Amino acid sequence: QGGFFMHPIALCAVLGAGVMVERFIFLFFRFNINGGQFFNQVQKLVMANNIDRAIKLGNAADKAALARVMKAGLTRANKSEAGIASAIEEALLEVTPAISKRISMIAAIANIATLLGLLGTIFGMIEAFNAVATVAADQRSQALAKGISIAINTTGLGLMVAIPLLAAQVFIQNLAKKISDEVDLYAVKLENLLAARVRQG
Repeated sequence: QGGFFMHPIALCAVLGAGVMVERFIFLFFRFNINGGQFFNQVQKLVMANNIDRAIKLGNAADKAALARVMKAGLTRANKSEAGIASAIEEALLEVTPAISKRISMIAAIANIATLLGLLGTIFGMIEAFNAVATVAADQRSQALAKGISIAINTTGLGLMVAIPLLAAQVFIQNLAKKISDEVDLYAVKLENLLAARVRQG
């Protein structure tokens, strides 16, 4: 009963849900890791001069962003300070875009759904006013009701799609920020730890 604009709004719902679920699974189950605990384990192994074991620890969680960055630094642990820093920075440049990838798309789809709902409302009201002006008196109330129905239904569906998507986007954005902040923090800590090891010989 919402007319043509219900279809593109429904498409927005499907696309938005797809991106939302994919990002949640990717960030929560693949890229996420307990940063403090993982770094403490790596730190103990590095201080015990057991770099190979630390690399194996990174391999065990190789899908996690932090593990990938740390592994890059650990594989260069016996190189110069500049080499270690370069490897960690290169790994950071690889994982950082992957963390924030497609998150802004969720909000964009939500905004498009809202605007499509508004557009459907406008077309519904146009149809309602045209009905008042052109339709015969005995059919006028039915045509008017149809136009108002289109207007309300498209607005309602647009908001029903947009609100959950925007709420999910906030949650996923915060999750991505947490992962990114942890990666930055522990990457610097690892770089300092390995640099101190190199200086000690």
